[in-house]
Amino acid sequence: MHPMLNTAIKAARRAGAIINRASLDLERLNVARKGPKDYVTEVDRAAEESIIDILRTAYPEHGFLGEESGAHAGAGGAEPEFRWVIDPLDGTTNFIHGFQHYAVSIALLHNGQAVHAVVYDPSRNEMFTASRGSGAFLNDRRVRVSSCLRYHEALLASHIPQSTALPAGSPYMPLLSDCAAARRTGSTVLDLAWVASGRLDGFCGVGLKPWDMAAGNLLILESGGLVADFQGEQGWLASGNVLAAAPKIFTQMLTRLQA
Repeated sequence: MHPMLNTAIKAARRAGAIINRASLDLERLNVARKGPKDYVTEVDRAAEESIIDILRTAYPEHGFLGEESGAHAGAGGAEPEFRWVIDPLDGTTNFIHGFQHYAVSIALLHNGQAVHAVVYDPSRNEMFTASRGSGAFLNDRRVRVSSCLRYHEALLASHIPQSTALPAGSPYMPLLSDCAAARRTGSTVLDLAWVASGRLDGFCGVGLKPWDMAAGNLLILESGGLVADFQGEQGWLASGNVLAAAPKIFTQMLTRLQA
């Protein structure tokens, strides 16, 4: 395993320990609003600080982009060749309600391309990892995307505004109504990890941030899946709009969305 990936795993486990300790006494949490239906707790901030501390100690010249603390330059101050993209607790709303579906996400970008990825589910102690060209793993077991071929049998996850009450003319209506079922779990990074491990057949997300997508999409690519924006191109990191799925399902998702 690459030393940088090992360091990211260490950082994810440290953050997971902070999250698990806090989950034992949720009533004491201080919760603040960042926006409508967007929450942050001291656990998010403490987890991110612990991740950055471990990574910065090991790689002081690297840059960082964290959901809570924003962008940080490396020790040299110039635009870094390597940048860590961090979501310390994706699924904060789930977490503060005691709904155990949330995760830590860490990706390393080299000149803008993801080369290492970690998604850690602390409540299940499941560690999803990937390095470019080396496959994707759940703990020590290699994972692959699902073998589902028929769209009407596919289980999808989504991050789509107002997905529970889509108007008849919505471009997402055929995408979500033609499949077997669609779920909105509240944790994009876990959704993507579950697509990579075959638990879900596909994912559609709108208006996402880099820390929502960077690690999960490398997991999917390394497990044999496909990732693209809504035009079928590779602009998803910039646009925040992404489709990710097993190959046969991906093609059918894109066809329905573009129709």
